[in-house]
Amino acid sequence: MDTNEVAIIKTGHGEMTIEFWPDVAPKTVENFKALARKGFYDGTCFHRIVKGFMVQGGDPLTKNAAAEGRWGTGDPGYKIKAEFSDKPHVRGVISMARSQDPDSAGSQFFICLADARFLDRQYTAFGKLIQGDEVLGKLGDTPTTQGGGGEKSRPASRVAVESIKIAPADRKAE
Repeated sequence: MDTNEVAIIKTGHGEMTIEFWPDVAPKTVENFKALARKGFYDGTCFHRIVKGFMVQGGDPLTKNAAAEGRWGTGDPGYKIKAEFSDKPHVRGVISMARSQDPDSAGSQFFICLADARFLDRQYTAFGKLIQGDEVLGKLGDTPTTQGGGGEKSRPASRVAVESIKIAPADRKAE
């Protein structure tokens, strides 16, 4: 497994570069890379932003504005097994979103905006931001409105994920 790769997440606010942790979550890292290489994430959006907590994306249903009522429920058609570790959920850590079932993650992920240590060993952390913290900050500052479940977490305007590309770790984002 090539550990010398990063994910470059191109958003409407700029680029973020994620370093992977294949040593603690090898299957999760491989799944994320495989989906990114297929273009699965291209054209999706961050559909959930909880101020001071995290931004969530990776739902293929977010490519279709008409499906907004179902955003947050999409997946690639399969689930992956959780890979819990001692890696702390702190600002910039990327982790898999899931339902109550620990083994229900598929494609949705979140990036922590602040320390969220209560998630440690309950969600699969699989990497961290190494470039683009100011972009993460802009995403986290996006105005939100009422979303599903009464939570005020739906971005008021679309927060696009233009693409997620897997690149050699020595490549710098443009």
